[in-house]
Amino acid sequence: MERKILWACLRMAFQLGLLGLVLHQIFALSHVAWVLLLALAMTLIAGYSAVGRVQHRFDGIHWTAVFAVGISSWVVTGMAILCVVRPVPWFSPPILIPLVGMVLGNSLTGISLGLDRFLAEMLSRRQELEMMLTLGASRNEATEHVMAAATRAAMVPILNTMSVAGVVSIPGMMTGQLLAGAPPIQAVQYQIMIMFVIAAAIAMGVIIALAIARRRITNKSHQIQWDVIQ
Repeated sequence: MERKILWACLRMAFQLGLLGLVLHQIFALSHVAWVLLLALAMTLIAGYSAVGRVQHRFDGIHWTAVFAVGISSWVVTGMAILCVVRPVPWFSPPILIPLVGMVLGNSLTGISLGLDRFLAEMLSRRQELEMMLTLGASRNEATEHVMAAATRAAMVPILNTMSVAGVVSIPGMMTGQLLAGAPPIQAVQYQIMIMFVIAAAIAMGVIIALAIARRRITNKSHQIQWDVIQ
């Protein structure tokens, strides 16, 4: 593990240093185009990173992950920005970019776990699924339990985090606000908000990704195209 640990440390330091330089320029410009461009780049990287941890693949899995993480993160973050935080201007870089980053980081983990479990379950239950299809089940009915198992696996990390928040750990956003001198009650309110936003984004992203994946590996004749799974 030595090389992996060393590479991870060097990569993290370089990426955070580069991000600091980029954010310094974007914060100084405070222009909506640059903010959205950075958010788009983060979304593309998040989608491709989600696939990197998936053992089995299918054609179009990268764009499936990008679409799922993008739609879920942008919709949920947009609602939080416009309805809850309401900064002025709405694209305020110190607020929008960190919020998008937190949501993308957690959403990609959920989507990665969901896709990996879904494809693994499909292969391990191949005979069971073929039997159900032979007996007249539709592709949705046959893969219902596989979808449920993959969704549960994807939601485990965020549910574990939410269940011990404030008891075992103090989450990152709350810790940052406390270190910055914010009142504890205000820090708690913002942390509750961000946990709801992250959980909603993960759930939405996983459902979208799994629905697309099921469509990609099955056809309208309710057959599973096993040769599509690599």
